[in-house]
Amino acid sequence: MKDLKKVKLFLLDMDGTIYLDNDLFEGVHEFLEHVRSIGGKYMFLTNNSSKSVDKYIEKLASLGIASVADDFLTSTNATVLHLKKKNYNKIYAFGTTSFKEQLKDAGLPITDQREEGIDCLCMGFDTELTFQKLEDACILLNQGVDYVATNPDWVCPTWYGSVPDCGSVSTMLCNATGRMPLFIGKPEPAMALLAMEKTGFTKEETALIGDRLYTDIACGVNAGINSIFVLSGEGTLEDLEASETKPDFVYPHIKDVLADIK
Repeated sequence: MKDLKKVKLFLLDMDGTIYLDNDLFEGVHEFLEHVRSIGGKYMFLTNNSSKSVDKYIEKLASLGIASVADDFLTSTNATVLHLKKKNYNKIYAFGTTSFKEQLKDAGLPITDQREEGIDCLCMGFDTELTFQKLEDACILLNQGVDYVATNPDWVCPTWYGSVPDCGSVSTMLCNATGRMPLFIGKPEPAMALLAMEKTGFTKEETALIGDRLYTDIACGVNAGINSIFVLSGEGTLEDLEASETKPDFVYPHIKDVLADIK
């Protein structure tokens, strides 16, 4: 039986796990304070590629949480590592202005115009989506360029419900072109493994907390670490019953996790 009291490294999903839009969930401050008090470490892992780490630092500051760049790992971070290994000539960046800036700042040869020499289409969660981008993507995919996406999430939760995320747009493009991308972020274990490598904690000392079974919890399972499913965001008990992916622990909210790890 796994014991959460042994956990020192907590990998926290963000949207739907510690906040929803601009509303921080009850117990988050106390949870983070407790982790620090036991000599532990927390890191924020998110598949949302629409914002840069700087934007997330600003976001958390607005919610009263002080953070630094080393507190974050995003699907964009993992995607940058993958793209650098491939040595592409030119990458069409399908995403927000912030997403494109992150790829450019990492030294990748990106463009947001359909032009000669493009050998990869890289897509992120795009809150600035236009039909022009969809048309460009269809043309490039039909030409046979490599196809990479930051995350397979179907939706992103908001205060009024959900909006289509990267996985939904990928499916729409697949309906038009017959092609699906190589997804890089959760549920792949890369971000979780990288977090353990950076902090030095073991798998037994690490837990991932998230609200999506098919990305967050699957990432924890694939990485061989403790997985904690919270019901404060997208996922439901009905989803859990229907899913082959099973978490080690289930809680209504992060405040309930805190009650068990004290």
